[in-house]
Amino acid sequence: MKKIAPTKPEIALLEPFDGLTLERIHVPTSTEEFASATADIKAAGIVGFDTESRPTFVTGDVSEGPHVVQFALHDKAYLFQVHRADGLPYLVELLESDRVIKVGFGLKSDSGQIFAKLGVKFGGVVDLNTVFRMNGYQKEIGVRTAVGLVFNQRFAKSKKATTSNWSQPQLTPQQILYAANDAYAALKVLEALDLPHEDLPIMGLKTESD
Repeated sequence: MKKIAPTKPEIALLEPFDGLTLERIHVPTSTEEFASATADIKAAGIVGFDTESRPTFVTGDVSEGPHVVQFALHDKAYLFQVHRADGLPYLVELLESDRVIKVGFGLKSDSGQIFAKLGVKFGGVVDLNTVFRMNGYQKEIGVRTAVGLVFNQRFAKSKKATTSNWSQPQLTPQQILYAANDAYAALKVLEALDLPHEDLPIMGLKTESD
């Protein structure tokens, strides 16, 4: 049976989603911090996932992203900035790992960008669009719609943050909150759906070059 997701006007009337605060979000800058973050993420087993890239505004320009890769746990998040060389070995390990289940929305585009920039193929990926499609929703369900559907809450997305410069050396507090909570909301949606692990559509997403 085809199911209908809430509309934008309907979502706008809902109470706000309670996301992570700044003190719960970590941006590693040293080898030690990257190692600690990676151990934490691996121990969690299932994490919310997303990426951010500096936007392009000219037709034909190709994004050089991702510039930020987000991993969210049930009470915190880690943002890996791709320009930090100390963190790249840890980031590649997490992206390739089948043992760290990475949950997010619309991850095919992320997969293509990650492969183009880092030569890395995703392992252990759950695209929540696939989960909702399995449950009768034919259109793609983004994070805002999913939060409205599952929690009856409004997930605020700042256009200013979306189109900001994600490649800059230091992220702003607004960028940090935006990036972390995109990944955090995805994890919370999956937790609320309460699917048995064996029912998760875990896959290594194929890139356009495959």
